[in-house]
Amino acid sequence: MMNKKDFRKHAHELVDWMADYMEQKESYPVTPQVSPGEIYQQLPNDAPEVPDSFETIFKDFEEIIMPGMSHWQHPAFFGYFPANNSEPSILAEMLMATLGAQCMSWLTSPAATELEEKVVEWLRDAKGLDSNWKGVIQDTASTGTLCAILAAREKASSFAINQRGFSGKEKYRVYSSLHVHSSVDKAMRIAGLGKENLVKINVDKSFAMDPEALELAIKADLQQGYKPICVISALGTTSSTAIDPIDKIGDICIQYNMWHHIDAAYAGTALLLPEYRWMSKGHEKADSYVFNPHKWMFTNFDCSVLYVKDAQHLVHTFSMTPEYLKTSHDQDVNNYRDWGIQLGRRFRALKLWFVLRSYGLEGIRKKLRVHLSLTQSVVNLVENESNLELFSPIPLNTICFRFVDKSFGFEKLNEINQRWMESVNATGKAFFTHTKLDEKYCIRWVIGQTDVNQSHIDKTWTLLMEMLKNIIKPSN
Repeated sequence: MMNKKDFRKHAHELVDWMADYMEQKESYPVTPQVSPGEIYQQLPNDAPEVPDSFETIFKDFEEIIMPGMSHWQHPAFFGYFPANNSEPSILAEMLMATLGAQCMSWLTSPAATELEEKVVEWLRDAKGLDSNWKGVIQDTASTGTLCAILAAREKASSFAINQRGFSGKEKYRVYSSLHVHSSVDKAMRIAGLGKENLVKINVDKSFAMDPEALELAIKADLQQGYKPICVISALGTTSSTAIDPIDKIGDICIQYNMWHHIDAAYAGTALLLPEYRWMSKGHEKADSYVFNPHKWMFTNFDCSVLYVKDAQHLVHTFSMTPEYLKTSHDQDVNNYRDWGIQLGRRFRALKLWFVLRSYGLEGIRKKLRVHLSLTQSVVNLVENESNLELFSPIPLNTICFRFVDKSFGFEKLNEINQRWMESVNATGKAFFTHTKLDEKYCIRWVIGQTDVNQSHIDKTWTLLMEMLKNIIKPSN
């Protein structure tokens, strides 16, 4: 088994490997060329009875695990939304793992609690959010949104459901746009509200929620005896980063006494740029807001920040303090175990602190503006191609585009665009994901990886054009 001397030796070796990886990540295929089960079949059927040497373990890591990894930090990773990291964030993760702290309460690690309180205030103020809001770090926006829905449920029931369960008489309704993230559907199930009670509201031409349609749906439900309790708006939908009109939605929620939760998981980072504060107009009317520094703020996954107007709604929803968790400081401090689902909590604030101090807000803004500039360069390329079209507004750095040709029918065009994207991904030189807008298959190009630059855009564009020619050649 590894002793302290061997640990020091191998730790140095791993840091060298990590530094090499960061320098050489472009040399890897963005996605692996493996078949389902291929990695699994290379692993022994039983756990080892006797210790393996570190050298043997690491050899297997390089020969079995690495060939099956998708390289999310590759500058040509343009799919989903990025889960990007950075050197200071990685170093902080190393310290977090070394300390091995369980930061469920102030007493278990006072510095972790107080640093968390401070860095979420830094971010709140840097994003121009309401200075009265309080924040807590969650693992993902899915968890943050679930916490918000649970808090909305408890507020609506005067916290009775937590105590007695559902009476069977509740007819609660939650509202979102048609383009809401699937985590909301899942949260409805987990919260016991039922997926059928999530009312999907139509979107406008920009794929943002239509507030007039929202109010009509609320009125119709009230007439049928339902109780509207919450609206989930999106500051950047997953499909196209459409920006819901949160100001108007906020007014509606106030009028009907509903919780308003803003899901800004990806696009929320853009609020660090003063020129993008228009997106958050009216946010102060909302009850909660979540965004992920692990998506576009160069902070290792996982790290999501949930802000709430009144933290007591979270505390009353989640607080459970058996005798063995009580301390003499509980009335004077934040015990963040009471602000969410998890009892055990990682020291995520440390990597936020490292990133914010290492980049400074100025450095983060500079990178964001580079990504936005690169996005505009791609927009120009697409607009200059007669057989390509942009299929949604581009407020940030997500581009939805597709091949079009009037000689092909609807289904054929969908098939061509799917084949086009998959052929590009199969090369391992770039990676895209897709969406469907108005049932039309679109390729999503998300430009937010930490180190992406113009050369990666140029190489990928050349690849796209080459693969498109192969897809639409006359024999097809």
